[in-house]
Amino acid sequence: MDYDGFSERPFLVFWEITRACALACRHCRAEAQSKRHPNELNPVESSRLIRQLAELKPPMLILTGGDPLMRPDALDLVREATAAGLHVGLSPSATARLMHVDFAEIKAAGVERISLSLDGATKETHDAFRGLTGTFERTIEAVHRAHEAGLSAQINTTLTRGNLGEYAAFKHLMFELKPAMWSVFLLVPTGRAQASDLPDPLDIERVFQDMAGLVGRAPFAIKTTEGHHFRRVLIQMLGGEGRRRPGLRSPLGIRDGRGVMFISHTGVVSPSGFLPFDCGNVRHEHPADIYRRHPLFISLRDNDALGGKCGRCEFRTVCGGSRARAYGVTGDPFAEDPACSYRPRGAALAAG
Repeated sequence: MDYDGFSERPFLVFWEITRACALACRHCRAEAQSKRHPNELNPVESSRLIRQLAELKPPMLILTGGDPLMRPDALDLVREATAAGLHVGLSPSATARLMHVDFAEIKAAGVERISLSLDGATKETHDAFRGLTGTFERTIEAVHRAHEAGLSAQINTTLTRGNLGEYAAFKHLMFELKPAMWSVFLLVPTGRAQASDLPDPLDIERVFQDMAGLVGRAPFAIKTTEGHHFRRVLIQMLGGEGRRRPGLRSPLGIRDGRGVMFISHTGVVSPSGFLPFDCGNVRHEHPADIYRRHPLFISLRDNDALGGKCGRCEFRTVCGGSRARAYGVTGDPFAEDPACSYRPRGAALAAG
């Protein structure tokens, strides 16, 4: 069964325009390389894809990588997508290359939000995570430059077993930097990340409870990525107000393949960047056809297809668990999310 129009179009499209990146991040989904892949979508193919996405009309297109700025025509793609009526976000890496980019030009090209990563609350821990000295300071500088250019900035933080103890320091840093949004990503074991890097579910629950207390009070919006049970925590703590997912235009219930589509640097379409199934290629198929008709996408949109406690959970229509984490840990994308400690009552959650 489908909800909220998810069968018609994704709400978020992530396009990995290149896998090249100068960093060597410890938990990189893409296992990024130092050089661009020779089989990347070329300019003609990229223009065709932009036209097709404009027909699909997702509310947000995020150009990501690797480091999207490793592709020389990155801002040209932004301009082309903006001219086609798409709303574009950009997710660059905090490298020396970024420091040489004019942030006013990024904004003028049409980027509506830039997202930057802080995965350590100090330069020592963040630089160790990112694999290159200086990334912490460059990230802080990039946030300030975005503010000066009037460009909306989002900060992404990956929570792992190794940095969960820095949560309070992360929170303090967000109050200092005041991004438009703090997006907390709960690790998925794919790429360079391992299942042993996952935090304990009870520790995650305590962090999510604290984050829920910040909603509406912090000077920034808060959301989670692959931490969908944060929505359940919000509803439990805030009641009806918790149903309004903070900080995103997209509705409750969005997850891998259900409102999300990922397009790789070579055109392969997957339910998300963290659920690396090959569901087709935009070189040969329209992305709308893949999203709407591929059996895996159709199944992932079905809340009743979920297994384990996720399938019995009364919050499955607003959460549904991370399908990518379930796959990364168990090999089954429909298994229960191993990062959630909640024991469901099994009753259906009333719509509202």
